[in-house]
Amino acid sequence: MTRAVPVHPLVSPWGRFGLYSFFIDAPQPAIVDTGIASSPAEGMAPALEAIGRRIEDVRWILLTHGHIDHVGGAFALWEMTGRRAQVVIHEADAPFLRSRRAHVAEYAAGRGRYLRDPGGEAKVAAAADAVISGEMEPTLLVRGGESLSLGGGVTVSVHAVPGHTPGSVAYVLDGQRAAFTGDAVQVHGAANGFPGYTDPVAYRAGLEHLRDTVRPRHLYLGHPYRRADGTPYGVELDEDQARQALTQSLDIEGRVARAACDCLRAGLRETDSPYSPFGRVAEELGYTGDPTLEPSPFFTTLAGYRTHFDRTP
Repeated sequence: MTRAVPVHPLVSPWGRFGLYSFFIDAPQPAIVDTGIASSPAEGMAPALEAIGRRIEDVRWILLTHGHIDHVGGAFALWEMTGRRAQVVIHEADAPFLRSRRAHVAEYAAGRGRYLRDPGGEAKVAAAADAVISGEMEPTLLVRGGESLSLGGGVTVSVHAVPGHTPGSVAYVLDGQRAAFTGDAVQVHGAANGFPGYTDPVAYRAGLEHLRDTVRPRHLYLGHPYRRADGTPYGVELDEDQARQALTQSLDIEGRVARAACDCLRAGLRETDSPYSPFGRVAEELGYTGDPTLEPSPFFTTLAGYRTHFDRTP
């Protein structure tokens, strides 16, 4: 049986956000997600030193998905391990690690279609240049279903939970049902107050898999996502909180889906609303957040429903 190992959150600063990574204190230590370019030196190394650990000893870099606030520090962290750590990512999100331009392409294909910002692509390109420490080839591609050995009988199973991105995965410490889900569990969103995902069908399936199959005793989130009343969860949830967060995530997805389908059936209309052409969705949900505030989950998510709706006979 896999023995229990300690998990330590590692917090790195970034603008209005704190970026969260997690240190798995196994015989072959692992860090889940890497923040941005400055995170390994400014956040991770001091935090590890404070608990008597060294960043040079990390042997696994486990990336839950390819967004810049999760992979931006990967190259820098890999360098700090003497390039000895294995860098793991799902094959569908590997382009985000290989090329900064992949982040611009994602913007243009999704939320960029609705934000009415002629300089939007240039802003995303500048952000990618600034906070991604380096383009690199991952050392291990996964698809879900793999088991990774961290030594001493400690294993991590890889679960595909696409939806937030095509290559989102959860890493689960076997035996203690500790699940690291990155941004695959959105609840009611983070600072923007809206859940963000690119494929609503896959997102719901991933939540159901976590709820029914993984059944986490400990759930580690990529950000302090919010409850229905706007109060944030922490990033370390116990079993009851994990069940609640998954249930609430499924509930809000269902509400967004109904509003989106009503809007799409009625036909999209351009208006002066900042939520145009999805103003009806915001109205039905009572959403009053800023839809332009990056990463703009309102338009990211609604673009996903539109894509799915257009493909459905």
